[in-house]
Amino acid sequence: SSEVLEAIENVIQDVLTSLAQKKAPVLTVANRSDWRNIEFKDSVGLQMIPHCTTKQIRSDCPRSAPKFALMLKILSMIYKMVQSNTYATKRDIYYSDTLLFGSQSVVDDIINDISCMLKIPRRSLHILSTTKGFVAGNLSYTEEDGTKVNCTCGATVFTVPSNVQGIKNLISHAKFMLIVEKDATFQRLLDDDFCNKLSPCIMITGRGIPDLNTRLLVRKLWDTFQIPIFTLMDADPHGVEIMCIYKYGSVSMSFEAHHLTVPSIKWLGLLPSDLERLNIRKDALIPFTKQDQNKLASIQKRPYIACQPMWKKELEIMAASKLKAEIQVLTSLSSDYLSRVYLPNKLQFGGWL
Repeated sequence: SSEVLEAIENVIQDVLTSLAQKKAPVLTVANRSDWRNIEFKDSVGLQMIPHCTTKQIRSDCPRSAPKFALMLKILSMIYKMVQSNTYATKRDIYYSDTLLFGSQSVVDDIINDISCMLKIPRRSLHILSTTKGFVAGNLSYTEEDGTKVNCTCGATVFTVPSNVQGIKNLISHAKFMLIVEKDATFQRLLDDDFCNKLSPCIMITGRGIPDLNTRLLVRKLWDTFQIPIFTLMDADPHGVEIMCIYKYGSVSMSFEAHHLTVPSIKWLGLLPSDLERLNIRKDALIPFTKQDQNKLASIQKRPYIACQPMWKKELEIMAASKLKAEIQVLTSLSSDYLSRVYLPNKLQFGGWL
């Protein structure tokens, strides 16, 4: 915490020095969303290059002055929280003055900028992400406050902890981990007792695009147990995008890649090639929208696709067919096809990429 306080004091010291010299204070932050500042490394995923381009948030420019003020406001809130050893979620910060901040996304963006500027992970700034992910299966652990969590009992679902760094005594006999894109599929697999039927496993869902805590938990479980991790996504550009976030990280959080990515993640399904292999009826598939086409084209250009020839092939099949499918499409074969046939066969015969 002394490191965090010192980093914030240095920023404020620079602001005061500028004022004393009758200069307009400026905050310098990295261009987080610029692909030119990102390099791809097999072992880490997308990470920020050491000497990246920056942008200046000036206090004397009408366009950036409001952001400058909000950054100082949130820095002062972080400083107080670190001093008093209290925590807040990003939502708490937004609701402390909704009129001032205007929207939750403004707060989220500023917090990421501050974390990147100070080179300090968000958790150390005493800001917790709101968690939306779920975990179930063969896993037990103790939360930071001493609460014992046992996910192993039947079809119980637990929310991903809000302080993943603080959990300890992780125990699991799981043979693999399955990341499921959507809540509905996750619940369906639980109802079918999938976690115990085949062999003990851990199931996680970020319920769509994963929040920070879900990604941190996937990484922590990987570091702890070193078991294979598979993803079960819709066969569409959105599903591929979500899988890439777990595996390689996102551009906007590339400065924290080392804590968040798991490059060993495998694509288990739903593969575009499965649709043909399983003779899924064409009328059960969904035609691409313009947005789908654009998203797929942008994914195909990303640096990590070049080193994944099998993925590249699957994306080409998707692009050529201009059709997408949700995991639920497998129910057109039989109601429990996913848990009874599809997943057991894939896991037994190595049907992943």
